[in-house]
Amino acid sequence: MDFRLLEYFLAVCEELHFTKAAVKLGISQPTLSQQIRLLEERVGTPLFHRIGKRNDLTEAGQTLKEHALNIFHELEQAQIEINELKGLARGKLRIGCSGNHLLTQTLISFHQKVPGISISVHELATEETKNGLLDNKLDLGVVFLPLHDEQLISMELYTEELCLAVSNTHMLAWNESVMLEELVQEPLVLFPEKFLVRQMIDSYSKEAGLSLQPIIELSTMDSMLQLVRLGVGGTILPKSYLNIMVHSDIQIIPIVGPVPQKKVGIVYRKQKFMNASMIAFIRELTRTFNPSELVRET
Repeated sequence: MDFRLLEYFLAVCEELHFTKAAVKLGISQPTLSQQIRLLEERVGTPLFHRIGKRNDLTEAGQTLKEHALNIFHELEQAQIEINELKGLARGKLRIGCSGNHLLTQTLISFHQKVPGISISVHELATEETKNGLLDNKLDLGVVFLPLHDEQLISMELYTEELCLAVSNTHMLAWNESVMLEELVQEPLVLFPEKFLVRQMIDSYSKEAGLSLQPIIELSTMDSMLQLVRLGVGGTILPKSYLNIMVHSDIQIIPIVGPVPQKKVGIVYRKQKFMNASMIAFIRELTRTFNPSELVRET
């Protein structure tokens, strides 16, 4: 089967719109339609349901999509391995992360050591990173664990704690610690429910027989801290982020009884070829969070 036809097919799968897919591919819409018809003739069955301007995959189309993605993934892995054999010090890493602050130090040190590798970091919810890895759109993930999927491998980095952040003028600002039950009546700015940090908060609250209801939900930690500074309310965020980003106008208060915490680690696809750049980045990330582990190796 012509790989070009599969490329066209996958473009339509992604867009589910022939005109948009044609623009993405740099060809005309009639040409794309003709190529998809040719592919359907070769496989002997329709690949799309066409209802007006909407296109949905048929069952056969879904099957072909899964196999086509695997084909191109295997070709990409083959090229990576060939490049390794040729000793090429270039390439690209695509990383999904539950907070870009987790990678800042590693990115700086890694770039100094391996400047030929370009890195694309996407700040995503843990489930989005998982899907990106499974769809071969990401090479590595740095996320909250556990992340259950038989196709993924996980490596623990450290244990993350959640803390309360409030403005200096807040009534809790100078407390040494705070119990979850003290936050029930407090105005809170939290992540939406799809984020694992929010799921952690809800889980710990439920176990304590409590319900923390945010007055505002936001998807970025920077925007949450901005509202905290303005006195809108408090927020609950990872300690690692607050220690890096917090300023003199915000107080960090540990949450106790119990401490909300969860493992953070590296995840990648089990069948993915571990090229030299991936191995080097994982080693550098481990050095950032667990320098003692590398000291024992040397």
